[in-house]
Amino acid sequence: MGLELPKYPEMEEDQVFNFTDSEIVSHVKQALASVLSGDNNSYNQLVGVMHHSKHLAPDEVALLETTLKALAGAVSSIDITYHDSLLSAIFCMSMWNYGPHVADALAELIVSLAISNGKYLDLCLGMLVSNFTPPPYFLDKLKMPHGLERKGQVLSRVHAAFKKIADYVPLAPLRLLTIVLQGMPTIYHKDRAIVIYVENMLKLESGEIGELVGSTILMAVVDRLIELDVEIGWDAILQDDFSKGIFEMELEDVDDIEESAEPDVGEFRLSRKSLAGNSIAELLDNLLVLTFEHLESCEREGRLAKVFETLLQSFQVTVLSAYKSKFAQFVMFYACALDPENCGMRFATMLADLFVQDSQPQPTRMSAVSYLASYLSRAKFLAASSISSMLKRLVDWCLEYCEAHDGDINPNAHRVFYAGCQAIMYVLCFRMKVFVDVPRLKSELLIPLEQVLKHKLNPLKVCLPSVVEEFLRQAKAASLFTVCKTFIFDGLLESELSRAFGGLERLDTFFPFDPCLLKKCDSFIRPMFVFWSMVKPTYNDAFDDDDDDDGSSDDDLVQDFVNENEDIMNDEFGKSLDEQGVDMDDFDYALKKMSITPKATSNYKFGGRFQEPARMPSRIRPSTSPESL
Repeated sequence: MGLELPKYPEMEEDQVFNFTDSEIVSHVKQALASVLSGDNNSYNQLVGVMHHSKHLAPDEVALLETTLKALAGAVSSIDITYHDSLLSAIFCMSMWNYGPHVADALAELIVSLAISNGKYLDLCLGMLVSNFTPPPYFLDKLKMPHGLERKGQVLSRVHAAFKKIADYVPLAPLRLLTIVLQGMPTIYHKDRAIVIYVENMLKLESGEIGELVGSTILMAVVDRLIELDVEIGWDAILQDDFSKGIFEMELEDVDDIEESAEPDVGEFRLSRKSLAGNSIAELLDNLLVLTFEHLESCEREGRLAKVFETLLQSFQVTVLSAYKSKFAQFVMFYACALDPENCGMRFATMLADLFVQDSQPQPTRMSAVSYLASYLSRAKFLAASSISSMLKRLVDWCLEYCEAHDGDINPNAHRVFYAGCQAIMYVLCFRMKVFVDVPRLKSELLIPLEQVLKHKLNPLKVCLPSVVEEFLRQAKAASLFTVCKTFIFDGLLESELSRAFGGLERLDTFFPFDPCLLKKCDSFIRPMFVFWSMVKPTYNDAFDDDDDDDGSSDDDLVQDFVNENEDIMNDEFGKSLDEQGVDMDDFDYALKKMSITPKATSNYKFGGRFQEPARMPSRIRPSTSPESL
């Protein structure tokens, strides 16, 4: 190997590459020392070599590689004052411009500089972080195989360099964290650049350095997701006629609609089509998928429980208070789906705890119970026992509230109470068929709920009419209880009373886990998501003549569970979930086997009026009401 330092006249061409390693290092040291004596000729030539970057001939590649290696062996001779131009040239180099050999030599030099003198640490870490993303000209090449190959080569060397530096400089991870967070691209950068940068952040989180800084990095990623989320206004999603009635379709029908003619705006007012071409939405979609894949790797490595604690903290600090959030919350949903028994219940318990704590602000408690209701309704992976235990907490709290308050309707004074009642009814719109067929669950949940709903605070009159109407239809069909007063809703989505308890944030219309409109994200969420067409309302029982795929009807599956546990239920009717020996796994299996085929709904006479059959909305209003935006 040799170094052309320069081609002196007396040197023959065949002598250029005949230097030993020690001789090359000696030449470099002499060039560095010459600056002190005022002779900059050799030093300037040395700096010039660092500027060789594109379209290098083989001998130029060899020269650059050799020079970088020689500098790595001479770092003790580099002075930050006298050799600032050399250091500037080095720190401006991008590994993306070079092949693996030059990249190796450059990484070796950066590591040597970082561990040789504390003055260079931040500069070296900053240079490595700058290599998270390729130069602008290289972005389009990432779509091609050779571009992806170069990406792998560069990023593997960058992260290996981080580890070597951290091994010698214990404080390096903390300095690196600051640099990474400060260098994070804004939401207006090229989308591919942001995705690659976040990919590197998540790679740091999963590595050894992540033991020290991983939680902060992960929270920064969630913060960026929220920033992107709130940039997507509902005007980018809603069609013109969003205020009419209940949406008649859900997202499982989107693909069929998009392949056919344009849907009637009156029928279908939310679709992915309205987000087409929205660069912010596409970027958020890509980042969510990247985060989902990271969570999958955490689950495989047995780290999900630890990472989930960070996500919970981030959720409480950032996501829960961002009532305009439409998509970022699905990070929590997906993490819970990967570990329902631990993460899934941890999330539900945290939300319930926030709701019942009087010390929490009202908006926080209302937002928490909205998340809980939407989560219990939409999470296919939750066990029936888990759902019933959470509902029991809500019913018990509402019942205690009624016992402590003897006043009349006051949406402003009892906002949290009405939010809790609406949450219970919303979940039961999705799950009532399950609970009414099991006497024990009916006694523990639905009978106490009747006392709450008939209280003088009158939640049936205050809560969102679209939720109340669907709930009462199912309750009446199941002969659950009767309501003395006749309610005529006229298909209203909301009322003045519901708007009053919802407040400026319109938390009465907040259903955060409604179907996801982001196409890539939805492909991850869909297999573990409950769509309304998968729900079997109690008023459809008269039309349940079709059998399931295995030859049993939905009612038969639930009845099998009831029959198998009849003696237990009769003997231990009043006992709690824990006191009874019922195997809820069998019941959960029966629930999951229920048909996902929508059943025909007949016209239903309600409140003295003959109305079109109401359908539960995919979004009773979009997750956050447009008025609040």
